[in-house]
Amino acid sequence: MSTMDVRETPLLRQWSEPADSAGWLRALRTRAVASVEQHGFPTPRNEDWHFTNPAPITEASLEPMQPAAGALTEAEVARVAISPAGWARLVFVNGRHAPHLSHVGQLPDGVRLMSLASALLEEPTLVEQHLGRVARFEEQAFAFTALNTAFMQDGVFLSVPANVTVETPIHLVFITDARGNGGMAHPRNLFVIGQHARATVVEQYATTAGGTYLTNTVTEAVIGDGATLTHHKLQREGRDAFHVGHIESTLGRDAHYVSFAFATGAALARSNIYTTLAGAGCGATLNGLYMLDGTQVSDHQTRIEHAEPNCYSREHYKGVLDDASHGVFNGKVYVHAIAQKTDGKQTNNTLLLSPEARIDTKPQLEIFADDVKCTHGATVGQLDDRMAFYLKSRGIGAAAARQLLTYAFAADVLETIELEPLREALEREALERFVR
Repeated sequence: MSTMDVRETPLLRQWSEPADSAGWLRALRTRAVASVEQHGFPTPRNEDWHFTNPAPITEASLEPMQPAAGALTEAEVARVAISPAGWARLVFVNGRHAPHLSHVGQLPDGVRLMSLASALLEEPTLVEQHLGRVARFEEQAFAFTALNTAFMQDGVFLSVPANVTVETPIHLVFITDARGNGGMAHPRNLFVIGQHARATVVEQYATTAGGTYLTNTVTEAVIGDGATLTHHKLQREGRDAFHVGHIESTLGRDAHYVSFAFATGAALARSNIYTTLAGAGCGATLNGLYMLDGTQVSDHQTRIEHAEPNCYSREHYKGVLDDASHGVFNGKVYVHAIAQKTDGKQTNNTLLLSPEARIDTKPQLEIFADDVKCTHGATVGQLDDRMAFYLKSRGIGAAAARQLLTYAFAADVLETIELEPLREALEREALERFVR
């Protein structure tokens, strides 16, 4: 696709440089647009998109999302958001901060939690130091990250100073309402976790009205020496929506990144979770569960880059696929030559509930060090007929047996979530998802 053709695609032709952007931000946006113009959008010919065709997104006639149709109520938010009382919460509707639905509460001294639009005014130096420096976008595979960088206007900024623990979970809720139909939003989030600091973030995407729309989100996380970020992402978009999400983090010495990705929504979804273990002794734990039915397509890509010695990584993703749904899992662990004493383990398990459902799974190891302990594996199977027969012999009907066995498969990875209200809510959803 030529440069002119790319600029005329529906996704990019809406772009224009905001007049009030700072000089460094204008340069970042211009670089992102130039990257899309140079490389174009990915196709299945691109190795990272081999099993997923993004054409339904790239060829869609989408315009920047309109502001909310009206003020959502707390009750409407509660219907789509998992947000127990006492959690700090920022709500965005159609990509714009909704202060009347947000409540930060009492956070520790020095913690900064605000919309990115506010942070660009109140914390410009800190934002400039990190924004656009973690999430890569100058390759064709990351064209949607570049698109987000060009269009980003709002999102979340979180800064936790050194030696501070944020005990209260922070819930970020991104909602699309009826006016979002036919639109696209590009939320951009930036988390900066200082040395020996700790925070827990729940990042959720949902809709109150359905419709066809695109959420194209990017989250960057900088995790300092000895710090821990626990990060849950819940993708529960409308069944006709598109969702592209890119999360990228970099870890300092002895830091820890704990990620859980939960995906049940969207007609076509893509989720990248990339992390660089850039400090000796640090580690990453990446777990996830995707549950699909109908003709849903959900593509999960992970990359853990071991760039220093004595680091560890653990990764366990599970998928439950029904009807004619299509799941993709591509997990890569890359070990640099300097990264001796690496300890990495990666597993992907998929349960197929229908003969029409399919999974493309590709766990990968690329190792250039010689003193490592790395394993990977993938399994694909159907419900155990013997277990189903056993349950039926105990008076449990076929539908209930199917439900219980499916839940048992999913619960194994859900139990890794330490945040109890979230774990219980997702366990209920897993139990109810495939009821017949």
